[in-house]
Amino acid sequence: MSGENIFDLFVIGGGINGCGIARDAVGRGYSVALAEKGDFASGTSSAATKLIHGGLRYLEHYEFRLVREALMEREIVWAMAPHVIWPMRFVLPIQKGGVRPSWMVRLGLFLYDNLGGRKLLPPTRTLDLRQDPAGKPLKPVFAKAFEYSDGWVDDARFVVLNARDAADRGATIMNRTRVVSAHRESGLWLIETLDEKTGRSITHKARMLVNAAGPWVDNVLSGVFGRNDVHNVRLVQGSHIIVRKKFSDPRAYFFQNPDNRIIFAIPYERDFTLIGTTDRDYKGDPAKVRISEGEISYLCNAASEYFSEPVNSDDIVWTYSGVRPLFDDGASKAQEATRDYVLKVEEAEGEAPLLNIFGGKLTTYRRLAEHALEKIGAAIGEKGKPWTAGSHLPGGDFGVERYEAQVTSLLCNYPFLDRRHAERLIRNYGTKAADLLGTATDVSGLGRHFGGTLYECEVRWLVEREWAFAAEDILWRRTKQGLRLSRDEAAILGEFVSMLTGVREKAEALAEQA
Repeated sequence: MSGENIFDLFVIGGGINGCGIARDAVGRGYSVALAEKGDFASGTSSAATKLIHGGLRYLEHYEFRLVREALMEREIVWAMAPHVIWPMRFVLPIQKGGVRPSWMVRLGLFLYDNLGGRKLLPPTRTLDLRQDPAGKPLKPVFAKAFEYSDGWVDDARFVVLNARDAADRGATIMNRTRVVSAHRESGLWLIETLDEKTGRSITHKARMLVNAAGPWVDNVLSGVFGRNDVHNVRLVQGSHIIVRKKFSDPRAYFFQNPDNRIIFAIPYERDFTLIGTTDRDYKGDPAKVRISEGEISYLCNAASEYFSEPVNSDDIVWTYSGVRPLFDDGASKAQEATRDYVLKVEEAEGEAPLLNIFGGKLTTYRRLAEHALEKIGAAIGEKGKPWTAGSHLPGGDFGVERYEAQVTSLLCNYPFLDRRHAERLIRNYGTKAADLLGTATDVSGLGRHFGGTLYECEVRWLVEREWAFAAEDILWRRTKQGLRLSRDEAAILGEFVSMLTGVREKAEALAEQA
């Protein structure tokens, strides 16, 4: 089947870069389509350390442009989405004779405080860990620390909110839709897609194509376009472990390891601690990346060097791994490869242009999108001006310091809610939480209870409004209720989601057609 419309832009990839570019472009007046072969943020964009940060360690590798841009973006994206982004203080313990001397760390933090546009985030300060509560869970050898500011983000929600806003502004947004082939014809791109949910094939036409497939960017160039010997990105695996809560302080920790690498230990979903990340080259299929026993040992041992109470594999309740698609700059070590992004346009006279996106990170996705739109404008004509800096993502239309007020308001309007439930709903949906709850006047009005704080009205919202298609989408990306539900509860949720999406009926219909 052939799509009749000719899009200005067709984007391959539903991670943070693809969704950010689609949102920016449609907001400027371009007609946009986006196809993601899996679920939104099901690859790299949900496997990060979930930080909105300048990248303190990148200063060591002289990545000043990237660090400055990231530092400037922290407060801009915080204001865009104060429900899924919030400030966090990080404690960096200093040990005499450690990897980096105190003066070097302090100089780096001075640059960090002053390099880029910090207004609301508090500055660095020095801590006496013998007196400060941050020292309580640490070994007594750590007497001094620096405390600095960065931000935290619910990464997968951040991505889906960009997709939702792009769709609300008129973009055609498709997940579980694989791009099978793409070729140029008569000055346009002809892109064939296969909807994995229905088995339906469509050929779309577009004036320009954007390859934002993340770790699969080279696979798209070789598989979709049929090119040989493609090698633009260096795949670097990063793994994380989630353990039972190791400390009660709301601050996170930044630990330096003897091998010059660093890890974070971060409060996670109230009752847990997130520890990561690792950095090692990866050669396999990005879809099959899994944490290794060696990485588990590395993270447990590195954290145990700092915490009085050791971290061991029995503490782990969940793990996740992702592959970062870093532009291959020939660096000898994975942790030294550039974290900067590279945008390359391929065009020839009379041919439809292609924009390839290499690298990128959550913090700077908005600026990457603006830079991409500069190249898109040069290639197919400008439409509109940059607009995202003062915008809000869905549910984020409240002041950055008004989260508690939003929770209080929700509890006033829905007094039957448990406070923890209300706090999670505001964190996930912001001002849209009331739309999700609708006219409910008591708990029974929320519908079926699946476990944790997950109810039927939310599940229906996620299926109808946020493209959720399977229990996994809901439990591990749209919410983190997978940490709360038992295996049996998750299976029951899966049955319900299948009923809502009609996945069985579609499968049976396809079998009959075959």
